[in-house]
Amino acid sequence: MSIAPQQPSALRQRFRPLGWLAIGYVLIGMLTRIALLFMAGGGVPLNPLYWMYAFGVGLVYDLITFVYIAWPLVLFLWLMPQRAYLSRAGQWALYLLAAVLLCWLMFVGASELVFWGEFGTRFNFIAVDYLVYTTEVIGNIRESYPIGTWLALLALATVVIVWLSKRGLRASDSGTGFLQRGKVVLVWLVLTVITAVAVKGTYKDHSDNAYVNELAGNGVYEFVAAFRSSHLDYARFYRTQPQEQAFPRVRELMKTPEATYISNDPQDLTREIRHAGPEQHLNVVLISVESLSADFLKEFGNKKDITPNLDALTSQSLFFDNLYANGTRTVRGLEALSLSVPPTPGDSIVKAHNNENLFSVANVFNDRGYQSDFVYGGYGYFDNMNYFFSHNGYHTVDRNDIAKGETIHHENVWGVADEDLYTLALKQMDSASAAGKPFFLHIMTTSNHRPFTVPANRVPQKDGTREAAVAYTDWSIADFIKRARSKPYFDNTVFVITADHCASSAGRTSVPINRYHIPLWIYAPKYIAPQRVTRQMSQIDIMPTVLGLLNFSYRSRFFGADIFQLEPGRERAFPATYEKLGYLRGEALSILKPQRLFEQVRPNFDNGDAVPNTPIDEGQVDDAAAYYQTAAYLFKSGLMRKRADDSTPVQPAAADPTAPVGMQ
Repeated sequence: MSIAPQQPSALRQRFRPLGWLAIGYVLIGMLTRIALLFMAGGGVPLNPLYWMYAFGVGLVYDLITFVYIAWPLVLFLWLMPQRAYLSRAGQWALYLLAAVLLCWLMFVGASELVFWGEFGTRFNFIAVDYLVYTTEVIGNIRESYPIGTWLALLALATVVIVWLSKRGLRASDSGTGFLQRGKVVLVWLVLTVITAVAVKGTYKDHSDNAYVNELAGNGVYEFVAAFRSSHLDYARFYRTQPQEQAFPRVRELMKTPEATYISNDPQDLTREIRHAGPEQHLNVVLISVESLSADFLKEFGNKKDITPNLDALTSQSLFFDNLYANGTRTVRGLEALSLSVPPTPGDSIVKAHNNENLFSVANVFNDRGYQSDFVYGGYGYFDNMNYFFSHNGYHTVDRNDIAKGETIHHENVWGVADEDLYTLALKQMDSASAAGKPFFLHIMTTSNHRPFTVPANRVPQKDGTREAAVAYTDWSIADFIKRARSKPYFDNTVFVITADHCASSAGRTSVPINRYHIPLWIYAPKYIAPQRVTRQMSQIDIMPTVLGLLNFSYRSRFFGADIFQLEPGRERAFPATYEKLGYLRGEALSILKPQRLFEQVRPNFDNGDAVPNTPIDEGQVDDAAAYYQTAAYLFKSGLMRKRADDSTPVQPAAADPTAPVGMQ
């Protein structure tokens, strides 16, 4: 008797557990989406159309992702011989595999809630990046959350769900052969290839609300997509123009009154910067503070009084209140402050290959006999910091340089408390001063980072909260300046205090401009008169501005400008994510995206919302493309490297009595 008519039924029996997993995964996706919707709060207006879009498109992405995550079960159901599959051991093997997959999927869902709470998005490039640094990331999770309790609850939930739904996992096979089952696997493979080629993560981004677009995605899918796009080649994925147009355009955009190009080569951005008067070889201490958003300050409307010392410092400093960060990661801030370049898509230059011997801020100081140090309270292998800085003119100092027995007031997985970091920095400053050398220190803090644990008896806020971490950041900076004030070199030291990025990057738009707003103080009471600067400014302008205040005359290939030399109306900033490249000029924000797409909006600087800019300023979009295209090209081609003639002395300009700001 032929069994051919029974074969479809037999195949359905054999592969029925796939239906069990599909139902479970769709339910997990729906519940995760509901939880994230509540976490988004007012970020998603009470609009049923938004909800329908998020859950409808989200279901499609969940089903597409299911094709990928079901492969372990597909292979099990294909490869298990009938006798082994129907045995007691085979049944328990099926239960075990189903339990492992279910537990993993629920763990991913729970992880998404944690990630969303921190970054306001589905998994993205940050999650991919963190895979490299499991010690810090796992340590941070353990110090921030009751991970043991959560894992126990997930395991218990898995056992209960598998037990209650075991009928859907009952091993059944009325007669299928290996090759017959292979036809199902072949179909599954075809579906996998088709969806991988035909579907992109960006297809969901058609809502005008960034939160809704994120909700419509799938965490696993977004993670894989971010992994695939971690090394985005600008010329391949973004809007470009011919090199013979892009470079002259950038040369024109970078012209300032005190700068002169040294050659007519359109791809050579080297300028001679000439400042009036003798150079002031003062010490410079640059503090890039972890996650110091401008809106933590009373100056920008904060009512919690968590930064009293920094608020007081505002009236004693050259204070800039319209400054925008390059990105949402520490490495982007370090890149901007050390290299003065727009961000490249994908990996930061700090983490990229072939990032040695680049033209850096330290080079300018080193040519003048400075001791240039990068000082970090954690272990500098994280994010490739020690490698990058040690190969670009800096001496690196980190947690390893704190000797056993030295006082450590507090530490967590990220490093020692800020006050102990500043003690380490003061040792470097003392050493350089004793050797008769001026010093340039770039200090990177860590305390204002989850798990937000701080030393006891420093601030009144509850330990483990963002408010406590910000308040402690404020206290430790004031304590550092107080300790430095007792040093003989204090009067000859310029303190530059800013942020690497904001505390949150989430918003309803793709590049919420309020999430890039950071403060800047330049404090040197003997030399720099207090002043409030309201002009728009980019993070890449900070160090060229400091060099200008020091009256340095030097050769530069920085993309940043001395804000006091840049004519009013020419200000611009480069707020970006790892794949969306922003160019802010005046009231318009142009955003370049992969697939050579772009948008242009008029942002609300208070809440980050935006409306389309109509009509589109095509010239500004071309300016944005020219900046990013040339920066990416120069790095990729090795033209950002330090050259022998970069150290050529530059004669100062004649004194200008009308200069608006400078050394007293």
